[in-house]
Amino acid sequence: MADQNKTPSHTWKEVFDVIGINLTLTREIRYPMVNATPFWDPNQPNQVAFSKDVHINLPGSKIKSFIRLYIPVDLPWKTKLPLIIYFHGGGFVSLSVANVEFHDHCNNLAARVRSVVASVEYRLAPEHPLPAAYEDALRAIHWIKSQALYSLHPDPWLHQFADFSRVFIMGESSGGNIAYHVALRASELDLEPMKIQGVLLDQPFFGGVERTSSELRLIEDPYLPLYMSDAYWSLALPFQANRDHEFCNPFIYGFDRVRRLPRWFVKDDEGDPLIDRSKEFVRMLELNKVPVVYRFNPGGFHGVELENNTAALAFFHDVKNFIYNTRAAED
Repeated sequence: MADQNKTPSHTWKEVFDVIGINLTLTREIRYPMVNATPFWDPNQPNQVAFSKDVHINLPGSKIKSFIRLYIPVDLPWKTKLPLIIYFHGGGFVSLSVANVEFHDHCNNLAARVRSVVASVEYRLAPEHPLPAAYEDALRAIHWIKSQALYSLHPDPWLHQFADFSRVFIMGESSGGNIAYHVALRASELDLEPMKIQGVLLDQPFFGGVERTSSELRLIEDPYLPLYMSDAYWSLALPFQANRDHEFCNPFIYGFDRVRRLPRWFVKDDEGDPLIDRSKEFVRMLELNKVPVVYRFNPGGFHGVELENNTAALAFFHDVKNFIYNTRAAED
């Protein structure tokens, strides 16, 4: 009988080809990247949001990073909007806030949800294995807190349009994993006057040594095959760590810390190999008596909102309901 914890035979060349690293271990730009659009762009007649890049400079830190901020073009008069701190996907090893799919997603997230969005750039593995991405995410939260405290270098968009008492942490795929870990870390800090009101996880990238039924059912999935999932973890986890490390498997250590956050939203799709892990995550939230809203859609695939407009609109609808404190359907 075959070992279910092993994946079909694939090569590292296949892995590196997918993520854009050549065999000399240098990165190649294989996915379109776009600049921020802080003003009206005549080439975008249906522009829904403005965006700009803001460099994060914290005292004593040598790490250079930035946030791409988004605001709707039709801002409400004298009304501040919820602030969503967003982390993109890419298996911890590829992609950027400037990739066109995440840029467009955040444009629409700001416009459809009526929010200010702060999309955080973070360091990538394998050059910077975990917890580097978590540290960069927390650095962004510290910077946003400094903005809430009226720093010496206030950002005009945040000060004019963001409601720091309504902050939400959100991530997609590996960004969902980052959102989970950074929310737990942030819950131990004094972030006043900033207040985290909830955490939103879209197809969060969790794992474990033991395979789930959905991982085996979708073992050669065209969007997230099991060999790629394993490769991401091999490249991202600390040296010699396996998939039952706490960065990968949320149930290994300290899951009860989820009680420190007021509300959770979890979304996944039956066509995503990660669906069973998302369902177990929701089950554990409920066992810990933590308020959670969830949506498990039939069909779909990993990253569906980035490619399918109907799925994206349904997702934005649920996110808006959650953020503005109404209930999305719990299927």
